[in-house]
Amino acid sequence: MRESSNPVMRGVVRDNQAPTGYAGFGAGAAAAGQGAMWNQQGQYVDPYAQQAPSVSRQLTIDDVVTKTAITLGVLTISAIATYFLVHSNEALASPLMLVGAIGGLILVLVASFGRKQDNPAIVLGYALLEGLFVGSISFVFANWVVSGDVSAGALIGQAVLGTFGVFFGMLLVYKVGAIRVTPRFTRMLFAGMIGVIVLMLGNLVIGLFNGGEGFGLRNGGPLAIIFSLVCIALAAFSFLLDFDAADRLIRAGAPERAAWGVALGLTVTLVWLYVEILRLLSYFNSD
Repeated sequence: MRESSNPVMRGVVRDNQAPTGYAGFGAGAAAAGQGAMWNQQGQYVDPYAQQAPSVSRQLTIDDVVTKTAITLGVLTISAIATYFLVHSNEALASPLMLVGAIGGLILVLVASFGRKQDNPAIVLGYALLEGLFVGSISFVFANWVVSGDVSAGALIGQAVLGTFGVFFGMLLVYKVGAIRVTPRFTRMLFAGMIGVIVLMLGNLVIGLFNGGEGFGLRNGGPLAIIFSLVCIALAAFSFLLDFDAADRLIRAGAPERAAWGVALGLTVTLVWLYVEILRLLSYFNSD
Protein backbone atom coordinates (compact mmCIF):
# COMPACT_ATOMS: atom_id res chain seq x y z
CA MET A 1 0.00 0.00 0.00
CA ARG A 2 1.42 3.41 -0.96
CA GLU A 3 2.11 5.87 1.82
CA SER A 4 0.77 9.40 1.87
CA SER A 5 3.03 12.42 2.16
CA ASN A 6 0.77 13.47 5.01
CA PRO A 7 2.36 11.95 8.15
CA VAL A 8 -1.04 11.50 9.77
CA MET A 9 -2.47 9.60 6.82
CA ARG A 10 0.72 7.57 6.52
CA GLY A 11 0.29 6.38 10.10
CA VAL A 12 -3.36 5.50 9.57
CA VAL A 13 -2.55 3.37 6.54
CA ARG A 14 0.35 1.63 8.29
CA ASP A 15 -1.71 0.76 11.36
CA ASN A 16 -4.75 -0.49 9.45
CA GLN A 17 -3.32 -2.43 6.52
CA ALA A 18 -4.80 -5.73 7.66
CA PRO A 19 -8.36 -6.32 8.86
CA THR A 20 -8.50 -6.86 12.61
CA GLY A 21 -11.04 -9.65 12.40
CA TYR A 22 -8.35 -12.33 12.00
CA ALA A 23 -6.20 -11.25 14.92
CA GLY A 24 -7.10 -14.12 17.22
CA PHE A 25 -7.57 -16.94 14.76
CA GLY A 26 -4.23 -18.69 15.36
CA ALA A 27 -4.53 -18.46 19.13
CA GLY A 28 -7.99 -19.97 19.07
CA ALA A 29 -6.91 -22.92 16.95
CA ALA A 30 -3.93 -23.59 19.21
CA ALA A 31 -6.13 -23.59 22.29
CA ALA A 32 -8.56 -25.99 20.63
CA GLY A 33 -5.75 -28.42 19.96
CA GLN A 34 -5.04 -28.71 23.66
CA GLY A 35 -8.39 -30.35 24.25
CA ALA A 36 -11.06 -29.46 26.80
CA MET A 37 -10.35 -26.65 29.25
CA TRP A 38 -11.71 -26.62 32.81
CA ASN A 39 -11.87 -23.75 35.25
CA GLN A 40 -11.26 -23.92 39.00
CA GLN A 41 -14.91 -24.75 39.66
CA GLY A 42 -14.70 -27.81 37.42
CA GLN A 43 -16.78 -26.23 34.68
CA TYR A 44 -16.01 -26.82 31.02
CA VAL A 45 -14.85 -23.76 29.07
CA ASP A 46 -15.18 -23.69 25.30
CA PRO A 47 -11.74 -22.73 23.91
CA TYR A 48 -13.32 -21.24 20.80
CA ALA A 49 -15.55 -18.95 22.83
CA GLN A 50 -12.62 -17.91 24.98
CA GLN A 51 -10.42 -16.97 22.03
CA ALA A 52 -13.10 -15.40 19.82
CA PRO A 53 -11.77 -12.10 18.47
CA SER A 54 -13.78 -8.91 18.68
CA VAL A 55 -14.47 -7.73 15.14
CA SER A 56 -15.29 -4.07 14.60
CA ARG A 57 -17.38 -2.81 11.71
CA GLN A 58 -15.44 -2.19 8.51
CA LEU A 59 -14.69 1.31 7.26
CA THR A 60 -17.05 2.84 4.68
CA ILE A 61 -17.03 6.07 2.69
CA ASP A 62 -19.93 7.28 4.86
CA ASP A 63 -17.72 6.93 7.94
CA VAL A 64 -15.02 9.05 6.32
CA VAL A 65 -17.49 11.74 5.25
CA THR A 66 -19.22 11.84 8.65
CA LYS A 67 -16.04 11.99 10.74
CA THR A 68 -14.49 14.60 8.45
CA ALA A 69 -17.63 16.73 8.62
CA ILE A 70 -17.67 16.52 12.42
CA THR A 71 -13.99 17.49 12.62
CA LEU A 72 -14.41 20.43 10.25
CA GLY A 73 -17.55 21.48 12.11
CA VAL A 74 -15.65 21.72 15.41
CA LEU A 75 -12.82 23.62 13.71
CA THR A 76 -15.26 26.05 12.06
CA ILE A 77 -17.14 26.81 15.27
CA SER A 78 -13.86 27.31 17.13
CA ALA A 79 -12.50 29.57 14.35
CA ILE A 80 -15.64 31.75 14.23
CA ALA A 81 -15.74 32.13 18.01
CA THR A 82 -12.02 32.99 18.04
CA TYR A 83 -12.42 35.57 15.27
CA PHE A 84 -15.10 37.49 17.17
CA LEU A 85 -13.18 37.13 20.43
CA VAL A 86 -10.12 38.72 18.82
CA HIS A 87 -12.35 41.35 17.21
CA SER A 88 -13.49 42.40 20.69
CA ASN A 89 -9.93 42.36 22.05
CA GLU A 90 -7.18 42.54 19.43
CA ALA A 91 -4.49 41.89 22.03
CA LEU A 92 -5.62 38.25 22.06
CA ALA A 93 -4.67 37.68 18.41
CA SER A 94 -1.05 36.67 18.90
CA PRO A 95 -1.53 34.56 22.07
CA LEU A 96 -4.45 32.61 20.60
CA MET A 97 -2.61 32.10 17.32
CA LEU A 98 0.43 30.80 19.18
CA VAL A 99 -1.60 28.50 21.44
CA GLY A 100 -3.55 27.11 18.48
CA ALA A 101 -0.50 26.54 16.29
CA ILE A 102 1.69 24.93 18.96
CA GLY A 103 -1.15 22.95 20.54
CA GLY A 104 -2.33 21.65 17.18
CA LEU A 105 1.20 20.68 16.20
CA ILE A 106 1.70 18.78 19.46
CA LEU A 107 -1.53 16.81 18.99
CA VAL A 108 -0.60 15.95 15.39
CA LEU A 109 2.80 14.69 16.57
CA VAL A 110 1.16 12.67 19.34
CA ALA A 111 -1.30 11.18 16.84
CA SER A 112 1.41 10.43 14.27
CA PHE A 113 4.19 9.02 16.43
CA GLY A 114 1.98 7.65 19.18
CA ARG A 115 -0.25 5.88 16.63
CA LYS A 116 -3.37 7.51 18.04
CA GLN A 117 -4.77 8.81 14.76
CA ASP A 118 -8.04 6.98 15.37
CA ASN A 119 -8.58 8.59 18.79
CA PRO A 120 -11.59 10.93 18.46
CA ALA A 121 -10.52 12.98 21.50
CA ILE A 122 -7.18 13.81 19.87
CA VAL A 123 -8.76 14.54 16.49
CA LEU A 124 -11.45 16.82 17.91
CA GLY A 125 -8.92 18.41 20.28
CA TYR A 126 -6.77 19.23 17.24
CA ALA A 127 -9.80 20.73 15.48
CA LEU A 128 -10.57 22.90 18.52
CA LEU A 129 -6.99 24.16 18.85
CA GLU A 130 -6.55 24.67 15.13
CA GLY A 131 -9.74 26.72 15.20
CA LEU A 132 -7.94 29.14 17.52
CA PHE A 133 -5.13 29.43 14.99
CA VAL A 134 -7.38 29.75 11.94
CA GLY A 135 -9.68 32.29 13.56
CA SER A 136 -6.89 34.52 14.83
CA ILE A 137 -4.75 34.39 11.68
CA SER A 138 -7.84 35.12 9.58
CA PHE A 139 -8.44 38.24 11.66
CA VAL A 140 -4.81 39.32 11.31
CA PHE A 141 -4.74 38.96 7.53
CA ALA A 142 -8.19 40.40 6.95
CA ASN A 143 -7.88 43.40 9.28
CA TRP A 144 -4.20 44.17 9.80
CA VAL A 145 -2.43 43.06 6.62
CA VAL A 146 -5.02 43.85 3.98
CA SER A 147 -5.87 47.41 3.07
CA GLY A 148 -8.13 48.87 0.43
CA ASP A 149 -11.72 48.25 -0.57
CA VAL A 150 -11.79 44.52 0.24
CA SER A 151 -13.70 43.79 3.44
CA ALA A 152 -12.59 41.20 5.96
CA GLY A 153 -15.61 39.03 5.24
CA ALA A 154 -15.00 39.12 1.50
CA LEU A 155 -11.34 38.15 1.85
CA ILE A 156 -12.08 35.26 4.21
CA GLY A 157 -15.00 34.13 2.06
CA GLN A 158 -12.78 34.04 -1.02
CA ALA A 159 -10.19 31.98 0.86
CA VAL A 160 -12.82 29.50 2.07
CA LEU A 161 -14.34 29.16 -1.41
CA GLY A 162 -10.90 28.73 -2.92
CA THR A 163 -9.97 26.06 -0.38
CA PHE A 164 -13.05 23.93 -0.95
CA GLY A 165 -12.91 24.59 -4.68
CA VAL A 166 -9.43 23.08 -4.79
CA PHE A 167 -10.52 20.21 -2.52
CA PHE A 168 -13.49 19.17 -4.65
CA GLY A 169 -11.54 19.81 -7.82
CA MET A 170 -8.82 17.39 -6.75
CA LEU A 171 -11.48 14.90 -5.64
CA LEU A 172 -12.90 15.01 -9.17
CA VAL A 173 -9.42 14.63 -10.65
CA TYR A 174 -8.88 11.55 -8.47
CA LYS A 175 -12.26 10.02 -9.30
CA VAL A 176 -11.83 10.32 -13.06
CA GLY A 177 -8.22 9.14 -12.87
CA ALA A 178 -6.82 12.21 -14.63
CA ILE A 179 -3.71 11.95 -12.43
CA ARG A 180 -2.63 8.52 -11.28
CA VAL A 181 -1.15 8.09 -7.83
CA THR A 182 2.03 6.16 -8.50
CA PRO A 183 5.15 5.56 -6.38
CA ARG A 184 7.04 8.04 -8.56
CA PHE A 185 4.33 10.67 -8.07
CA THR A 186 4.48 10.09 -4.31
CA ARG A 187 8.28 10.44 -4.21
CA MET A 188 8.22 13.65 -6.26
CA LEU A 189 5.54 15.21 -4.07
CA PHE A 190 7.35 14.18 -0.89
CA ALA A 191 10.58 15.72 -2.19
CA GLY A 192 8.74 18.94 -3.00
CA MET A 193 7.28 19.14 0.49
CA ILE A 194 10.68 18.56 2.08
CA GLY A 195 12.07 21.37 -0.07
CA VAL A 196 9.30 23.75 1.01
CA ILE A 197 9.85 22.92 4.69
CA VAL A 198 13.59 23.53 4.36
CA LEU A 199 12.96 26.87 2.65
CA MET A 200 10.48 27.91 5.34
CA LEU A 201 12.92 27.08 8.12
CA GLY A 202 15.76 28.83 6.29
CA ASN A 203 13.59 31.88 5.70
CA LEU A 204 12.74 31.96 9.41
CA VAL A 205 16.36 31.69 10.53
CA ILE A 206 17.67 34.29 8.07
CA GLY A 207 14.79 36.59 9.03
CA LEU A 208 16.10 36.68 12.59
CA PHE A 209 19.19 38.47 11.32
CA ASN A 210 17.80 40.82 8.67
CA GLY A 211 14.73 42.30 10.25
CA GLY A 212 12.31 39.51 9.37
CA GLU A 213 12.85 39.77 5.61
CA GLY A 214 14.51 36.36 5.25
CA PHE A 215 14.70 35.20 1.65
CA GLY A 216 11.68 37.31 0.77
CA LEU A 217 9.33 34.32 0.79
CA ARG A 218 6.67 36.05 2.90
CA ASN A 219 7.04 39.77 2.13
CA GLY A 220 4.36 39.99 -0.56
CA GLY A 221 6.77 40.41 -3.45
CA PRO A 222 6.99 38.36 -6.67
CA LEU A 223 9.05 35.64 -5.01
CA ALA A 224 6.55 35.41 -2.16
CA ILE A 225 3.68 35.04 -4.63
CA ILE A 226 5.50 32.25 -6.48
CA PHE A 227 6.30 30.49 -3.20
CA SER A 228 2.66 30.62 -2.08
CA LEU A 229 1.54 29.22 -5.44
CA VAL A 230 4.00 26.34 -5.04
CA CYS A 231 2.67 25.63 -1.53
CA ILE A 232 -0.92 25.69 -2.80
CA ALA A 233 -0.02 23.26 -5.59
CA LEU A 234 1.70 20.88 -3.16
CA ALA A 235 -1.26 20.98 -0.78
CA ALA A 236 -3.65 20.32 -3.67
CA PHE A 237 -1.68 17.32 -4.94
CA SER A 238 -1.42 16.00 -1.39
CA PHE A 239 -5.19 15.48 -1.48
CA LEU A 240 -4.68 12.87 -4.22
CA LEU A 241 -2.44 10.80 -1.96
CA ASP A 242 -4.86 11.16 0.93
CA PHE A 243 -7.84 10.13 -1.21
CA ASP A 244 -5.88 7.14 -2.46
CA ALA A 245 -4.91 6.11 1.08
CA ALA A 246 -8.52 6.40 2.27
CA ASP A 247 -9.75 4.40 -0.72
CA ARG A 248 -7.26 1.63 -0.05
CA LEU A 249 -8.20 1.49 3.63
CA ILE A 250 -11.84 1.00 2.66
CA ARG A 251 -11.02 -1.75 0.17
CA ALA A 252 -8.69 -3.44 2.67
CA GLY A 253 -11.51 -3.70 5.21
CA ALA A 254 -9.94 -1.45 7.85
CA PRO A 255 -12.00 -0.90 11.03
CA GLU A 256 -14.40 2.04 11.03
CA ARG A 257 -12.38 3.88 13.69
CA ALA A 258 -9.76 4.56 10.99
CA ALA A 259 -12.15 7.22 9.67
CA TRP A 260 -10.98 9.54 12.45
CA GLY A 261 -7.41 9.28 11.18
CA VAL A 262 -8.53 10.02 7.63
CA ALA A 263 -10.47 13.03 8.92
CA LEU A 264 -7.42 14.30 10.79
CA GLY A 265 -5.16 13.95 7.75
CA LEU A 266 -7.58 15.76 5.45
CA THR A 267 -8.12 18.53 7.99
CA VAL A 268 -4.38 19.13 8.33
CA THR A 269 -4.09 19.59 4.56
CA LEU A 270 -7.22 21.77 4.37
CA VAL A 271 -5.88 24.13 7.04
CA TRP A 272 -2.53 24.43 5.25
CA LEU A 273 -4.27 25.11 1.95
CA TYR A 274 -6.62 27.71 3.48
CA VAL A 275 -3.79 29.65 5.14
CA GLU A 276 -1.75 29.71 1.93
CA ILE A 277 -4.71 30.90 -0.14
CA LEU A 278 -5.52 33.55 2.47
CA ARG A 279 -1.90 34.67 2.45
CA LEU A 280 -1.83 34.84 -1.35
CA LEU A 281 -5.03 36.90 -1.45
CA SER A 282 -3.58 39.28 1.13
CA TYR A 283 -0.61 39.95 -1.18
CA PHE A 284 -2.93 41.21 -3.92
CA ASN A 285 -4.99 43.37 -1.54
CA SER A 286 -2.31 45.09 0.51
CA ASP A 287 -0.20 48.13 -0.16
